[in-house]
Amino acid sequence: MFRQFREEVEAALSAALSSLDLPDDDLGVEEPPEDVPATLASSVAFRLAGVVGAAPPSVAADIAEEISVDGYDYLAAVDTQGPYVNFHVTDAYYDDTLTAAAEDGEYGRLPSTGDSVVVEHTSANPTGPVHVGRARNPIVGDAVANLLDFAGNDVERHYYVNDAGRQMAVFTWAYETFDEDDLDSEPDRDRIEYDLVRYYQKGNAYLEEADPNEVEAAEAEITEILQGIEEGDEETYARVETVVDQVLGGMRECLARLPAEFDEFVKETRFMFDGRTRDLAERLKETDNAVYEEDAWQLELGEYDIEKNLVFLRSDGTSLYTTRDLAHHEWKFDNYDRAVTVLGEDHKLQAGQLRAALDLLGNDVDKLENVIFSWVNLPGGLGMSTREGTGVMLDDLLDEAIDRAREEVETRMEDRIRNDDLDEDDIERIARQVGIGAVRYDIVSKQPTKSITFEWDQALNFEAQSAPYIQYVHARCCGITDEAAAAGLDASDVDPSVLDTDAERELLRVIARFPAVVEEAADDLEPHTIATFARQFAEVFNRFYRECPVLSADDEEVAAARLALVESSKHTVANALDIIGVEAPESM
Repeated sequence: MFRQFREEVEAALSAALSSLDLPDDDLGVEEPPEDVPATLASSVAFRLAGVVGAAPPSVAADIAEEISVDGYDYLAAVDTQGPYVNFHVTDAYYDDTLTAAAEDGEYGRLPSTGDSVVVEHTSANPTGPVHVGRARNPIVGDAVANLLDFAGNDVERHYYVNDAGRQMAVFTWAYETFDEDDLDSEPDRDRIEYDLVRYYQKGNAYLEEADPNEVEAAEAEITEILQGIEEGDEETYARVETVVDQVLGGMRECLARLPAEFDEFVKETRFMFDGRTRDLAERLKETDNAVYEEDAWQLELGEYDIEKNLVFLRSDGTSLYTTRDLAHHEWKFDNYDRAVTVLGEDHKLQAGQLRAALDLLGNDVDKLENVIFSWVNLPGGLGMSTREGTGVMLDDLLDEAIDRAREEVETRMEDRIRNDDLDEDDIERIARQVGIGAVRYDIVSKQPTKSITFEWDQALNFEAQSAPYIQYVHARCCGITDEAAAAGLDASDVDPSVLDTDAERELLRVIARFPAVVEEAADDLEPHTIATFARQFAEVFNRFYRECPVLSADDEEVAAARLALVESSKHTVANALDIIGVEAPESM
């Protein structure tokens, strides 16, 4: 409804400007300032004041007088307040919002765009457990993918696996060289990546501390593995994949707890073995930007304002990670309409070099979009190095979140536990939903470019801007609808006009905006705006809950309409939470 209303406003405003012989290239239609009582407003008078030679309030009044509301479903009236042209909705706007949101469990989902989109995220090297410092990638990446899917795109979620670099050669050599007795520690957790990471750590320590002659021999074996991969030797590939696949399997179990799941794990060796990397390197050498310096082929990218050259081929003819990633991206362009990549801020230079190289090769780089995120920190600045075997793992953070949530749930629901309304399974389910939801919401609710220091007191606050605060709205809606069903109250045929209080109208207004919020967030690749909407929605719903009783309403017709509003709210908040990957509990 909001999207249709916005289209009607833009059409009516554009027609008025044309009638006044004024340019309509920038209509300035937006949500009004808080002190402007309208559903939408236009600031176009500011832009046109210089053209007309009059003050903005005078220009706004002339435009408003020229606008006709005839023939529109939702545009009821136009007025001005200072320099703003204000647009007001019809009763049908609220009626149709209530009907659509109450009946549609997928309310807010946009029509199909027809676009196929690949979202690549996480893609952490398979060298050990996922650590907290990288937790923002799967959480933001999963939310971006959910958002694009809800906005009508055909989305695939990909994890790009680095199985051809030096790290994996070192890991493979160490796994084949050392025995359990050679390792310095026990696994921190009973899962395969926690077991195998000890070999990787042992190998790196050996290369730094062993006798130079022994290191030289080890380096020769590591180089042999790298060359075998480059040449497509099947035996070498099988050795490396023995390690890669085991570690990746454990990492997938960790990520599934968030959950962050993938449609495909795309290995970089794929683009070596099929000849794409070799072909791409030859094409790069033919460009005017290619130079051979310091025993390597490089691209000069000064025309793209990138000072650092991109090295794409070593003197021995072996490729680099970025070379293979270039081939990977051309494969994406061949198979998808859009390619979205979620990257840490430490990859900004590499992302710029990659985009420039793809452009030099004649690709349509407008198909490539990046979401850059900063780090997640814990109080105290704990280290995050997998290589050194220090740091806080994502599993640890999730375990702690569930434990803290369980304590909070048991405290808040002591009476229900004592009366057997909740059994141990219920407590565990709610603790998991609330705990992991708190982590996800706290991370995805911040603008990606801002660094985060994760604070438990904020994340698990049931009374403030947090996941539990919003989740409680959904649980409250479910409780009301369950009680209404038991009482025989039916909301299938209601009169929306009886919803005439400020709290009811405000809640309807926010619900109506949801599809437009999805559209804007998807256009900007900003799932944090969905998190902000969910929090604002919770505040508006709670006002309605305090002021507008449902089951005890004085009038049965009002009770039915309010029940429909609760159903609408349940669908809206559930879908907002689903987009950002937070579960919507039915009870709390």
